[in-house]
Amino acid sequence: MADLPLVREASADPYIPLITTVPPVYSPAEGEAFVRRQWTRAESGAGYPFVIARRRDARAMGTIGLWLRDLPEGRATLGYWTAPSSRGEGAAGTALAAVSDWAETELRIPRLQLLVEPWNAASARTAEGAGFVREGVLRGWQEAGGERRDMVMYGRLAAVSRRTP
Repeated sequence: MADLPLVREASADPYIPLITTVPPVYSPAEGEAFVRRQWTRAESGAGYPFVIARRRDARAMGTIGLWLRDLPEGRATLGYWTAPSSRGEGAAGTALAAVSDWAETELRIPRLQLLVEPWNAASARTAEGAGFVREGVLRGWQEAGGERRDMVMYGRLAAVSRRTP
């Protein structure tokens, strides 16, 4: 429950609640329900949610999740966001690289993927900086805010990312 201030800030963002399960209108009850849902994801096998925290003061900056719905096909999907007050510090990239490395080496997941909105240049840079490769645009892939939206697919293959140059 120490992360409720992060949930409150994310709820006020115009975009985060559209593409996540962060409540669009914050209340203590809604914030707690969001945190409790995260706790059940690993238990149910849905995936692993993590809070991205700043090292020097442990301040919560955002979240990253490794979602396992497609694990039987040898792939998992990552998603991440940072609160507006924490953007531009490189925390999402550090977290993405760490969780991706862990998923490949410890969980032995051969393919990792993530989706980025075509307009989100910062998130695209984050993905590419963590070794993800842009694969293409998926037209009308996801509904967000009541409309179908295009998404750019990024992939990272465990066998490729472990090779040395």
